[in-house]
Amino acid sequence: MSQSTSPKAESTRNVVVPFARALGLLAAFTPGDKWLGNRDLVTRTSLPASTVTRIVQTLVTLGYLAHDAERRKYRLMPTALTLGYGATANSAVQQVAYACMQSFAERHKVHVNLSSRDRLDMIVLENYRSVESTLAFNLHVGVRLSVASSPTGWALLAALPELERYYLLENIERRMPRDWPRLRRRALEGLEQVSRAGFCTSLGEWDREIGIVAAPLLVEEHAPLVLTCIGSSQTMTRARVEREIGPHLLAMVSAIHKKVSP
Repeated sequence: MSQSTSPKAESTRNVVVPFARALGLLAAFTPGDKWLGNRDLVTRTSLPASTVTRIVQTLVTLGYLAHDAERRKYRLMPTALTLGYGATANSAVQQVAYACMQSFAERHKVHVNLSSRDRLDMIVLENYRSVESTLAFNLHVGVRLSVASSPTGWALLAALPELERYYLLENIERRMPRDWPRLRRRALEGLEQVSRAGFCTSLGEWDREIGIVAAPLLVEEHAPLVLTCIGSSQTMTRARVEREIGPHLLAMVSAIHKKVSP
């Protein structure tokens, strides 16, 4: 009799480890970095130094990284940058979403972000802030948030296939073992919220002065996206979120989907 394979084991088995490590190393470069050395890359990827050395040598050979012998450091080459630009440049989804985000933000006097996943982080792709927002807080384009620690990430997890979700959670557990029990509990609560209501929330929890509502946006032939509304916790009460903000956020998701679907 054959034994069934758990989703967690299946997700690990399907990963091509050297490829995943190379992508992880490229992802270690953030918008604020120009040059990183081997020690920086070891710290950011948690890979052995010998493994980092082999991977960067390969990426230099392939043209994804440049090496400065005098600095003994590496930087991204345009070949690597095109991987991201090709996915986001002139995206019809982003263009449509931005117009809807403007209308939503001004109507509710809040901030609205459109985000996508980059490994274990969410990265902000578009951002709009109402001029009437009283919140001195701005998640500008390029800002990263942990998948496990914010409603934006929980909404993304809820939209993923089970195997991919298990794989991400498994890696988050390895990266943040001390925080894992709390992160796991809160992420599962967020998943349940999305399943029940279509969106998840953090009202004064992430920050006492901030209320956050997030919902997944799934468009065929695109990676899962998340729309996040951020406002003052004084105005984003639970009653208002459940009666107004949440349903209107879902309506925006539906409107964007209809406009960009084939």
